[in-house]
Order: sequence, then C-alpha cells, then structure tokens
Amino acid sequence: MNILVSNDDGINADGIRVLIKALSGVENANIYVCAPDGQRSASGHSITMSGGPIFVTENEVPGTEWAQSLSGTPADCVKSGIKRLKREKGIDIDVVFSGINHGSNIGTDVFYSGTVSAAVEGVLNGVPAVAVSVGTHHPTMEQLENCTTIIQDVCRNVLPKIGNGTVININFPDLPPSELKGVKFCRMGPREYDEKFDIETNPAGRKYYWYTGKLVHYDELPGDPDVIAYQDGYVVVTPIQLDMTDYKLMEAMKDWGIKA
Repeated sequence: MNILVSNDDGINADGIRVLIKALSGVENANIYVCAPDGQRSASGHSITMSGGPIFVTENEVPGTEWAQSLSGTPADCVKSGIKRLKREKGIDIDVVFSGINHGSNIGTDVFYSGTVSAAVEGVLNGVPAVAVSVGTHHPTMEQLENCTTIIQDVCRNVLPKIGNGTVININFPDLPPSELKGVKFCRMGPREYDEKFDIETNPAGRKYYWYTGKLVHYDELPGDPDVIAYQDGYVVVTPIQLDMTDYKLMEAMKDWGIKA
C-alpha cells in the first residue's frame, strides 16, 4: 500500500511524525510525505496558481520512502505529491492521510481546515483519504500516540470498503486517553463561534481588526451530529463526500419555469 502523508502544521510538527510512525506499523505500507514547510492552519483549499513559484525541499524523515516539504498550501502538497510520484517514479498512491492535526476539525470547520482540505485534494485526484485531528493546539505526546490504533484500524479495515470519493474525518477530543468515552460514527454538524472583531489603529493611522472567537457550546442538536458527540468526550468519525448538490431542490427547480 502506497500512502501519501501531509498536514497543515508543517513537516516538523509532532503530529505528522506520530502519524508516520503509526502508519509504519501497517503491513506492506510504503510511506511518502509531501507537506508544507511551515504552519498553514486554516488555509482551506487554496492552491498556488501563477502568482509565484512553489519551492521544494528534500527532507530526511524516518520511516518514509521519500519526503519533501513545499512552500505552498496543504492542497498544493497533496496535488504535487500524487502527480509527481506518478510521473517521476511510476508510483500510484493508494490513500492519503492528513494530520495528526494540532486542533480539532469538527463540523463545518472542515470548510476552513487545511488538514481536511489536504485529504479532500486526495479525493479530487481519485484517491480515498483520511484526516486525523486532536482537539488542542498543544497536544501531549500521549494524546497523539493514542491515535495510533484507530489510524491502523482504518487503514487495514475501513479503506478497502470505501470508494475513492470519500474522506474519513477523525477527531479526538482534548482529553487524556483514559477519559475518552469511545468512538461514535456521526454526521457533520454546525460549528459556531461567538466572534469578536476588535478594531484598532496602527501607528501609521491605518485601521485594522483583530479577530477572535469563542466556541459555542450546544445543549442539544437533532440527528446526533459530530459536535455533540465530540463535546461529550467521544472520538468522532465522519465520512465526508464532496458532492454538495441539493438533489431535492434540483428536482423542484425543474417546475419553476426559469428560461434563458
């Protein structure tokens, strides 16, 4: 199995090193890495177009067959890794793993996440993908290493059963491993913040704002979404598909009499 590993915290982050170590424990796994050269959190699915070059650095990463870091975005890294490994080395990637992210990627936060976007880029290139996150920006090594079992189980048991159009999004709450309540398989829910935009003025007289936000805690939501299970202390697994078409509305639109 040829695995491409990426993230949005950068190639030197603890999370990606633990992910590589976990995947190294999977039988017949060949691990390739293409990750950002520094922090790219909340970069979403941006890619580098004609605005400038993407610089490439060769890296020595234990447990890998090949490792590079790029000056681009997480999506750049996965796109580049899949395409260049095929063209330059004749290697077909079987699955993309992104993470282990320092910070959660629950609910609608996936639309901002560089971690999930790296996984999505795999799917856009015909490769199933997995995103793994721990719900703190300062995870302990114990929290990161506690992800090993589920990473290996998904690699061995889940990936053979899903199509190329699916991202498996896994989130561990910010809890010691002994306090986790188990695993829940959930739909994606809302993720909201009590947001603040503090307007300030710099020494040159130009106004700017400083954005902060406090997570909204939900008491109840219908349909057992991921955000509720996550708040309750469960590891949450959500299968994500990329087709966002509202099929019910599309059928209704046919009767609206809209003409060109």
